[in-house]
Amino acid sequence: MPELPEVETVKRTLSQLVVGKTIGNVTVHLRRIIQRPEEPLEFSMMLQGETIRSVERRGKFLRFLMDNYTMVSHLRMEGRYGVYDSKDPLETHTHVVFHFTDGSELRYKDVRQFGTMHLFPLGQELEEQPLKKLGLEPLDDAFTLEAFKSKLAGRSTKIKPLLLNQEYIVGLGNIYVDESLFLAGIHPEREAGSLSRQELASLYEAILSTLNDAVAAGGSSVKSYVNGQGEIGLFQHQLKVYGHKGEPCPVCGAHIEKSVVAGRGTHVCPNCQPLKKQRSRKA
Repeated sequence: MPELPEVETVKRTLSQLVVGKTIGNVTVHLRRIIQRPEEPLEFSMMLQGETIRSVERRGKFLRFLMDNYTMVSHLRMEGRYGVYDSKDPLETHTHVVFHFTDGSELRYKDVRQFGTMHLFPLGQELEEQPLKKLGLEPLDDAFTLEAFKSKLAGRSTKIKPLLLNQEYIVGLGNIYVDESLFLAGIHPEREAGSLSRQELASLYEAILSTLNDAVAAGGSSVKSYVNGQGEIGLFQHQLKVYGHKGEPCPVCGAHIEKSVVAGRGTHVCPNCQPLKKQRSRKA
């Protein structure tokens, strides 16, 4: 599933490709992709004549801001956007096509068919689901060390599932949680409230460093991710623990171990990330 760096990369790519284009019509080939409004025909009619003014991101969601509406889109497992000429043949699993008045098209392709699109009156999207309850944005100025500490302080939840919970910190998925915890030297099964002030500060810096490096590399193409121009990300070549079960730790040489935490495959170095027994305390 694309995480924050991948969605940020898609956002930046689409900003170059579709901003300023006007929608003439929309063709929906798979109606369940459209979550709001319920009828795909209404979705298409509402977007006719709308010009895309900007493409933004909130967590793992894309926001297409237009004259009167905002389209909120989640790529889920394998959703991808691409810009084509209207004469280009339609690829298999293309479910939604935005026909622009200049003869180009924005096409949404999704092999797994789990992606979603919601249409809201401009500005209303932040006040309703699926964006309403999202937490702190790691790449936003509001993501300060103090804000981060306040989200985690006193929580008895294990640190990994808490970081995966989008109501606390948005955009983090399995890959970047594992990488951030490794960089901070924290075991994923530690209780969030047991982390010391120094550990919280180290984790905060690790999250920022990991995400910024991943964005700079265009994200991670571990499975099928590509950006809006069909280009793969390169950060998978910089991953320290994720996907490296049984391989030597790049820091100490111990073998990377894989287990399941909160239902997710989890990679740790047992030497660099010891599971400390510690009473919960407020940071």
